[in-house]
Amino acid sequence: MKTLVLHYSLDGNTRLVAEAIAKAAGADTLELKLAKAMPSSVPMRIVKGGYQVVSKQCPALQPLDRKPGDYDMLFIGSPVWAGCYAPALRSFFARTPLAGRKTALFLCHGGGKGDAFGKLRAALAGNEIVAEIDFVSPLKKNPEAAVERAGQWAGETMAALAGGA
Repeated sequence: MKTLVLHYSLDGNTRLVAEAIAKAAGADTLELKLAKAMPSSVPMRIVKGGYQVVSKQCPALQPLDRKPGDYDMLFIGSPVWAGCYAPALRSFFARTPLAGRKTALFLCHGGGKGDAFGKLRAALAGNEIVAEIDFVSPLKKNPEAAVERAGQWAGETMAALAGGA
């Protein structure tokens, strides 16, 4: 099963988890990058990111270096901003058809995920959501444990899919 780990990461938390998932699942990776970088100061990032979420903005993305339509299985990851997935994913979903794929979701947050999983499931209607997991501040709390947990989850997810195929 051709597998892609698609994610957006601002501070590296989601990237850390995505890389562990890709390694365990034998998957390719695609990190979404904004055409215009977020502000460097944390308070301004919070204001701008929160505003983008609330106003449902779709910030411009850099060109993709992979074609998600070529993959059967997607792991999709995002930080949680204002109880939602990052606006970079909204931009991606708006321009990239993904229906009909098996999909596993992962989130990174500082302690509150809100309804980010529900919002991701709604944005990915037409896909079969096969697994979900979240991580609380993986770079701050315990990066090694997060990597191990992400790898184990990805391995279990892929094994379950292979067993059900």
